[in-house]
Amino acid sequence: MLKSIPLSTPVFNGNENNFSIEALDSNQISTAGKFINEFEEEIKKRIGGFEVAVTNSGTSAIHLALRLLGVGSGDEVLCQSFTFCASAIPIQYLGAKPIFVDSESTTWNICPEILEESILERIKKGKKPKAIVVVDLFGMPAKFKEINVIAAKYGIPIVEDAAEALGSAIDGKASGTFGEFGIYSFNGNKIITTGSGGALVSTDSNAIEKAKYLSVQARENYKYYLHKEIGYNYRMNNMAAAIGLAQIQNLDRKISFRRNIFENYKRLLLDIPGISTIHEPDGFYSNRWLSTFLINKLETGISIEDLRLALIKENIESRYLWNPLHLQPVFKDVPFYGGGSSEKLFGEGICLPSSENLTMTDQERIVEIIVKTLSKR
Repeated sequence: MLKSIPLSTPVFNGNENNFSIEALDSNQISTAGKFINEFEEEIKKRIGGFEVAVTNSGTSAIHLALRLLGVGSGDEVLCQSFTFCASAIPIQYLGAKPIFVDSESTTWNICPEILEESILERIKKGKKPKAIVVVDLFGMPAKFKEINVIAAKYGIPIVEDAAEALGSAIDGKASGTFGEFGIYSFNGNKIITTGSGGALVSTDSNAIEKAKYLSVQARENYKYYLHKEIGYNYRMNNMAAAIGLAQIQNLDRKISFRRNIFENYKRLLLDIPGISTIHEPDGFYSNRWLSTFLINKLETGISIEDLRLALIKENIESRYLWNPLHLQPVFKDVPFYGGGSSEKLFGEGICLPSSENLTMTDQERIVEIIVKTLSKR
């Protein structure tokens, strides 16, 4: 049987077993225990001193960020369309309305020019946006130099969805630290994992303390259970944090492997007419969580679906890029500002296997299948 090659699988080769056993032996596997604090402190060191609250998912962290910004019923929140649905669904948890904005072709993230146009249009309609959700797709930071100027100009706070970008940076400043709030995901396929999990970060220590309070059902520190606000069951548990602490200790190594995998694909693929990829602008550093490429059907003679099926036949997993949210049935009535960039990326983009334990032999096998598929056009 052909060796299976997954898209992105976790690797546990550090202290995961030791820390997990320690958490079990302590009888602290719920939302109390030393590993929660230690994991938060380690993230804090990695991102330059921002305060941190670890959560049970990146989605939870976005929800908390929006609530802390005062987003509520009837508000509007601008959100990148070219992303996973979890970037936008928490907006609706709060009774607010997402307004989708197209991407630009350099980073594949929210387009600053269209962002400003959408702000002006919403203000004209009497609905100044309450917040902006900006995503760092596939580990590539968005154009925050321009985006932050626009956000400051109109007094609109940013939530940076860096779910896929832990370890990425612009001019040495960590992704996740460019807005009022930043979030990370530690889902099973991310650069580091806690199985499921996330983190909310901010320079506002009071806001992070409030997030921790809300994430344990807003339970008051009192002699019996007392609740003055509606909270959520969003806090990360100690067992997950133990795994996360072990994972983040090897983050640099994990990023190095992912970046090397991307460079190998570039070397093997980019001489083929019709295949292109996303490059780091000056000062940008991507963790290259997933290696992503564009397949121009007119030049190559094949579609990304042709390629996906050819890889599946050989027991190799690949994936489309994100289906823009403004095309999703659940958001069919949501306004969209854009010019078709995200739709083009979705129509031409594919994610190739990028696990840190992917071997050179595996990559050569993947590329051989791509070349063979092209030769049949």
